[in-house]
Amino acid sequence: MESTRISLAYGERAVELEIRNANLLVGRRATIAPDLADPAQAMRDALERPLDYPPLRLGLTSDDHVAIFIDEGIPDLVHLLVPLLEHLRQAQVKADAVTLICAPPSTGQPWLDELPDEFQDVQIEVHQPDDRKKLAYLATTKKDRRVYLNRTAVDADQLVLLTRRGYDPHVGYAGAELALFPGLSERSSRDEFAARFDRRTPGQEPWKIQREAREIAWLLGAPFFVQVIEGAGDAISHVLAGPLESSAAGQALLEARWRMTFDRAADVVIASVTGTPARQTTEDLGRAFHAAARVVRPGGSIALLTEATPTLGPGFEAFRSHEDPDLVRRLLLQEKPPDLTASYLWAGAAAQARLYLLSGLPPDVAEELFTIPLERAGQAQKLLTGDTSCIVLPDAHRTLAVVE
Repeated sequence: MESTRISLAYGERAVELEIRNANLLVGRRATIAPDLADPAQAMRDALERPLDYPPLRLGLTSDDHVAIFIDEGIPDLVHLLVPLLEHLRQAQVKADAVTLICAPPSTGQPWLDELPDEFQDVQIEVHQPDDRKKLAYLATTKKDRRVYLNRTAVDADQLVLLTRRGYDPHVGYAGAELALFPGLSERSSRDEFAARFDRRTPGQEPWKIQREAREIAWLLGAPFFVQVIEGAGDAISHVLAGPLESSAAGQALLEARWRMTFDRAADVVIASVTGTPARQTTEDLGRAFHAAARVVRPGGSIALLTEATPTLGPGFEAFRSHEDPDLVRRLLLQEKPPDLTASYLWAGAAAQARLYLLSGLPPDVAEELFTIPLERAGQAQKLLTGDTSCIVLPDAHRTLAVVE
């Protein structure tokens, strides 16, 4: 029987897998554009030629204060942030009149040390959703929600949101207007959505939360969005900029790059997380397991190949005390640990399928996490026997895999 050899990247390595042609389920997606060779230049181009909008600098004056929301998960963040700060400098906006806002919990901003000397005076702030003094009342929505947002963002003459676009199990899509709300809102609104997991497949029709976020962006005035679409590993596929109306274009690029559609679920899904292992977290692994669980048959197997050695948060303590993934999920929703998304998605995948994991975690630790530890990537080949159907998901943590 004819077979296909597939090279699957994981971490900064790759493994060769041999899969029978009759067993390989191939997903459909739009043509993938090459990843950007020069993301910094792409950022400059996006700022000079936003979608249906003049260059950002033309609407600024030397007296303006600019707030920039920073998505710290953007690969090689500083190489995109510097062109943005240079663009503001062209409008004579002083470095000390720029505040960079990070979402909690912040990384501690190690990337600040990489900023050129001329931008060392920028202000830095971590959003504090529990501190009323750091929040400002914006308005009341049509559905009677009183909206409180980060005060610096509300008071700024211009708010810029520099975010990745991605899929999110809470609100459908991440980034752009959803980084504004609930991202920069008060604790109660953030918690409202953080504990809500929705298995619906996001699509062209916006979910209720996205419609609400767009209304709040409109109420704020004219926030400027810079959207980053990630590529393979640590690469970037697209950078685009513009007003609220540009969000749909970023969402379309995300769909073209990262949505994969299959005719049926598979017995086995071989998934991976690629890129610099030090950047990868339990949330990346949880999202990868979650993506694979969407296209594996109940009782099937998922093998996740990584080089990551992620730090385990408090949510994973429940894994060590209980053997039932469904019970763990219920406990997590009650306790709402800071790493709820990572631990809940991981446990959900374990309730759906048998999990195998290649990582830097010690085998005894991996076994406590509802996974069977792999010593090397080639061991995944043992799952591909007989008539076992198989789906391969590279960069599963960014992928929306769908059975239609």
